[in-house]
Formats: sequence, C-alpha cells, structure tokens
Amino acid sequence: MTKHYELIHPKTHLRVLSRYEIQQLREVGSEIHELVRRCCYAVLSAGSQSDNYLELKEEFRNFNIQVQQEDRGIVLSLKNPPQSAFVDGEIIRGVREQLFSVLRDVLYAQESILKAHRFDLNNGEDITNAVFHLLRNANVLKPDRLPNLAICWGGHSIPRNEYQYTKDVGYQLGLRGLDVGTGCGPGAMKGPMKGCAIGHAKQHNRDGRYIGITEPGIIATEAPNPIVNELIILPDIEKRLEAFVRLAHGIVIFPGGPGTAEELLYLLGVLSHPDNQQIPFPIIITGPGETENYLRAIDRFIGTALGATAQQRYKIIIQDAEAVARTLKNGIDEVEQYRKTNNDAYFFNWALTINDDFQLPFDPTHDAMSALCLSKSLPAHKLAAHLRRAFSGIVAGNVKEVGIERVKKHGPYQLKGDKEIISSMGELLSAMIQDGRMKISGDYTPCYVIDSHNKGDHQ
Repeated sequence: MTKHYELIHPKTHLRVLSRYEIQQLREVGSEIHELVRRCCYAVLSAGSQSDNYLELKEEFRNFNIQVQQEDRGIVLSLKNPPQSAFVDGEIIRGVREQLFSVLRDVLYAQESILKAHRFDLNNGEDITNAVFHLLRNANVLKPDRLPNLAICWGGHSIPRNEYQYTKDVGYQLGLRGLDVGTGCGPGAMKGPMKGCAIGHAKQHNRDGRYIGITEPGIIATEAPNPIVNELIILPDIEKRLEAFVRLAHGIVIFPGGPGTAEELLYLLGVLSHPDNQQIPFPIIITGPGETENYLRAIDRFIGTALGATAQQRYKIIIQDAEAVARTLKNGIDEVEQYRKTNNDAYFFNWALTINDDFQLPFDPTHDAMSALCLSKSLPAHKLAAHLRRAFSGIVAGNVKEVGIERVKKHGPYQLKGDKEIISSMGELLSAMIQDGRMKISGDYTPCYVIDSHNKGDHQ
C-alpha cells in the first residue's frame, strides 16, 4: 500500500507544546499516543455512516499520527488519513480545529488530571472539580453569556424522517437564539446542530455554538459530525454525562437506543435526589408522529422503574417542533431567574447534587453487570444509577472495543432483577431492536440476556 502523508498546522489553539508533551505523543504504542491516534482518526472520519467497530478497526490499522516541533510551533504528520477530511488537498478547517482539540483534551486530562493527582477521583466533589477544570481548559465555559444552551440527546441510528424532525427542532431553537450541544455524532446528534445553524443564519447570529461532548470509548464509532465547532473529549462516560448536566440549561431528548436511555436515566436519577427537587431543569421528550408509541414505551418504563415523580420531571411533545422550542425557551427563562435569585453561575450548574453512584466509572464486566441491583427496594435515585449502568454496559457491548471483545469471549451479559422492572426493560430493548436503534446497518445480535425469573440481590 502506498503511504500517503499530510502535514497539518494549527490555526487557532494549541500552537505550542512542551518538549515533555511532544515526547509523550511520539512514544509509539504508549497509552497517550494510542489514545490520540484513535481520537484523531475518528475526527478525520467525520461523516462516516458505520458503527461497526471491527470494520473501523481494520481501516484504522494503517493510520498513524506524529507530532513534530518546528521553530514556529507544532505540526501534525498524518499517515494514510481518510481523504474525506480534505477538499482539493486542503484539510477542512473544522476538522483541523477538532484535531487540535483532541491533543488539548487528551494531554490535559492525562497529565493534569489523571496522572498529576490534583484531584481525588474517588471523591464526588473532586470529580466535579475535575470536570470543571477540563471544561475550563477547553474554553467552553462562557461567564458573559445568559443561559441559552439546549443539550439534545438521541440515537445515532435513526431513519430519515426522525433525522428531519431533529433538524426542524434545531431550526426552531436557533431562531430563538439558543445554542445546541449534543454527543457530537451522527443522527439525532447531528440533526439539531444542522437545523440550529440555519436558524442562526436567518437571525444573522454569527456566534452560534455547536458543542460536541464525547469520550474516547465512544468516539471511534460515533465520529464527530462536521457541524461541531467546540469539541470536548472527557476521560469517561460518567464525566461526559456530568459535563452535559452541569453545562445544560435545558435538555431535549429524541428517540434513541440504549445510549439515550442511559442518558435519560442518569438525568432523572440526578434530579430524583432529594437535594435537587426544587432546581428547575426543563426536559422535553419528543419525536415525529411515527415514534409516539416508542416514546410512550419509554414513559411507561420510567413509570414502572422510577415512579410518577420521575415522570413529572419531563414533558412529552409529539410532532411539534415549534412547541418544543417555545417550551424549552420558557423553561430556560425560569432557569435564568432561579440562578439569578440564588446567585448561581449561569455557565456551570454547581447547585446540582450528584451522588458517587453517578460519578464513579463503571466497568461493564460480566460479573459487574450480573451483580447490578435492579430492584424497587432501592430509592429512586439509587435504582436509576443501577439501571443507568445496565444500559451503559449494553452500549459497551454494542459499540465499544472493550465491551465487544468481552462479549465475543464470554458471551452476552446477564441482567437480573425484580420481574416487573426487568420485564419492562426487556420490552423497551426489544422495541429498540425492532426499530433498528441498536446499529446503523447489519443484523443485530443482542449483547445481553434478560432474566425476568430472578430477583436482584437486595443489598
């Protein structure tokens, strides 16, 4: 195979690195080099419609990246990069910026957060401070802006009509001056950003923000979409989820797969904590008319597992993009008033109490998945934490390298719990499979087995 090289210079941030940082990046096979290589390849693959890890791994094999020091700063040397990232031999500017965002976030997380031991990452308060420092280093915290960030969650594998609806909602949000943040990938993560960009353009808003928040375990199969103009890579899924809820002023949830269910359970679990009952946090679950039965199934699952109080934290709006945007805008106005009255920061929600159960990284081994306590004997916010981990494990088994390899070696994960909860969970997962929400293409083989005849361990 003919080797193809590209040299990329930074245009905005991270123009200089220390000799130590460059040495870390040059050590081929080191943890940091491999992490940077993986994330940079994902960025260069923006627009890919594959979430098949094994296919992507084969394409990734011949790619490499080196960091070189020049008199004027640094330059990236790319070996066999995907040519979709280039136009007439020039790298797309948004892709260039995302490449250097990868270096910025991976180096800072590894050297200043994880290895420097500045924070005790087994302590909830320190974890929150670490998330704050990561976001501040990425320059995503804007203290001079009023609340206007709508976080949009939803599936990466969705049909065309659902994608169009996410664009319609994003357009209405953009017309009302709201910015959009998503998980940065395709599908319901790309649609709202694209629609919002058009809404901003019509309002001559040239400062629109399209924030993509991801983590190394997911970025390979959910490459950042090209609309993202602020990419942030958090070290793991738990810190990514905390970044979402600390940054958000309101959240819109579109139909999705187990990853979207994980996000919803995380959010409702956090808001179910007694300390968070009075904090305004607008949440809207929405989709086109064809998805109503599916969205009602999610609502029934939440009612079965977490109860009516959790259901009252969100509104369901079907096939009405304008109503979604108006309702969210009104809710964000309430958030602004609450934070102003209580002297809380607009740019980072310090007031939320987030338990360790939602902050400490969960490693979805087969033993850990089978040991989850999916029982109504737990308080709602504790049960939500265990359910969130169950769906997180399914995401890992579907699209993350470590999860896929474990399932190949040891077979599907075993999930057990109270019959009512586990049966409702099984029905929801079956609906996801039937609707094609697990994978973009190809037949889906479940990475889990639902056992509705065993009660969970009520510890």
